[in-house]
Amino acid sequence: MTASPSPRHATPNKSQGTGKPKLAFRPLPVPQVDVRGFWGDRAEAVATRTADILYDRCVAARMLEQIDPDQPSPGVVIPFHSPSPDEAASAGFTGSTVTTQMFWDSDLGKTIETAAYSLYRRKNPELEKKIDAVIDMYGRLQQEDGYLSSWYQRIQPGKRWTNLRDCHELYCAGHLIEGAVAYYQATGKRKLLDIMCRYADHIASVLGPEPGKKKGYCGHEEIELALVKLARVTGEQKYMELAKYFIDQRGQQPHYFDEEARARGADPKAYHFKTYEYSQSHIPVREQDKVVGHAVRAMYLYSGMADIATEYGDDTLRVALDRLWDDLTTKNLYITGGLGPSAHNEGFTSDYDLPNETAYAETCASVGLVFWASRMLGMGPNARYADMMERALYNGSISGLSLDGSLFFYENPLESRGKHNRWKWHRCPCCPPNIGRMVASIGSYFYSLADDALAVHLYGDSTARFDIAGTPVTLTQASRYPWDGAVEITVEPQAPVEFTLHLRVPAWSGNAGLAVNGETVDLEDLTSDGYAAIRRRWQKGDRVRLDLEMPIERLYANPEVRQDAGRVALSRGPLIYCVEATDNDNRLHRLTLPRTAGIEAHDEPDLLGGVVTLSATAQADAGDGWQDGLYRADPPARVETRLTAIPYFAWDNREPGEMLVWLRDG
Repeated sequence: MTASPSPRHATPNKSQGTGKPKLAFRPLPVPQVDVRGFWGDRAEAVATRTADILYDRCVAARMLEQIDPDQPSPGVVIPFHSPSPDEAASAGFTGSTVTTQMFWDSDLGKTIETAAYSLYRRKNPELEKKIDAVIDMYGRLQQEDGYLSSWYQRIQPGKRWTNLRDCHELYCAGHLIEGAVAYYQATGKRKLLDIMCRYADHIASVLGPEPGKKKGYCGHEEIELALVKLARVTGEQKYMELAKYFIDQRGQQPHYFDEEARARGADPKAYHFKTYEYSQSHIPVREQDKVVGHAVRAMYLYSGMADIATEYGDDTLRVALDRLWDDLTTKNLYITGGLGPSAHNEGFTSDYDLPNETAYAETCASVGLVFWASRMLGMGPNARYADMMERALYNGSISGLSLDGSLFFYENPLESRGKHNRWKWHRCPCCPPNIGRMVASIGSYFYSLADDALAVHLYGDSTARFDIAGTPVTLTQASRYPWDGAVEITVEPQAPVEFTLHLRVPAWSGNAGLAVNGETVDLEDLTSDGYAAIRRRWQKGDRVRLDLEMPIERLYANPEVRQDAGRVALSRGPLIYCVEATDNDNRLHRLTLPRTAGIEAHDEPDLLGGVVTLSATAQADAGDGWQDGLYRADPPARVETRLTAIPYFAWDNREPGEMLVWLRDG
């Protein structure tokens, strides 16, 4: 079929849902928001460098050879994973049937999405021509029935739909769908959108609740939120229904992954990760109350659940999501918005287990938290989600991309002895295009629109264009945020129009002031769930000023977090800070920050692209007198020293060296 994009959002079939949809806020499409300032600089780096780099490195990895039906198949380029010794003799062990090469379609999908939004920001005819050629390859590769997977068509033909648990078939489809939606929105070209609609139709013919269909879903969640995007851009409700099916079916008994394993002649117990908690399919989603397993998969699942909760007014999903949110944010989250401490499962371990030097904290996981938080805001403005979205955005996610847009982190530790540095690529290159597409689409996280309301979630230089009550409106922000808390908003409707403007008042801002057209407004009277709601008939030139206090704060961890006992971290506004060896004279583990020390903020326009640093008089353990051994009865002498801290996102952008977030507390 051919997609028919509609200017209206798809309306859920209420008889199929769990209740009447409530007021829903949906993000503004990327082309309706122009971003400047702090995020403009980062989006510009992605548009001018990262997007081209992603394409070039996909080519170097031989991904295009796999999708081009006019070239010989490259075969297995990346070897299959080797099983661990205790499982090597296990018949049918799936670890030996999985390779990251299976996921290349997903890497290309995210690269297309990054390129799409970058092309919207900055014309790049050469890159656009290359992406068009990639899309043409997918068009030629697609089978008559709509199926599209370069791995199962070119490397392992005949095995499609036989191992949803391990092999990322639907995950790859999801990222290609998101790339298709982005490319259509940003360029107006619909070829990939039509290709992916045909594939989505094929998926719906194979998987679903109807008799004769497989009752499957993906081991790596992603397609759920992609199908929601597809439904919204095409107006086709069937894609929303398919997304809802994948959410509802997950974890149901009899367990599909068990049945699927038996069908292919494998023992369901011959599973590398032992438990379906790894893929959050251990129990139905509405019964889940703990974040478990692979962190990125969890974030994508919860994002899809939040989308479906928004579109269907499903309070049963909302209740489960809030339980999971509380579990993550009170027991399992790094102060940077990073998550998933373990490299073993790329995910969660036990409550309060948050090691710093060995923190996995995958870039994709923090990006996934941004996705989840932003989708929770679809159910209405609430600062508990928006504040966390901001924390993950400014800290745990963009730390994964160098300031010039050329190098990447996969893991984001909170402590380094100087050996953890950015790399050019990875055998599993999921993070580079994930952070690339998020930064390139950052405007869609700033604002969300309901029938008669606009919510402003993030602050910074930007312009949003939207229609409300049939009236075109332009809203412009002017601010040096996150370095300064003063925000000026100008509203320019084409004609006077009444709507509610929701402005987030971050929890970290102890004092905030609000004025409309120069007249002070009582924030307390207007604020609910951390948002000030200004309802008025807006006219051209109306101005709103929000002044947010930017306090420097000492932050302490729950005493249950043993790795941070006796330590302190620093923040200013939305930013978490760290110390690097290059700015400090002493070994970082020797530093102590006295509780009585005054901490000063310094505007440094020529440092790291322009940042605000923090400085204080600290103490350091002296190294004198230890030549005779490791231990002695006398404690080390203390010397006074100057401590300088930079924003965490900017670390490892100069010469390699030590880094530390949690300092010893004096």
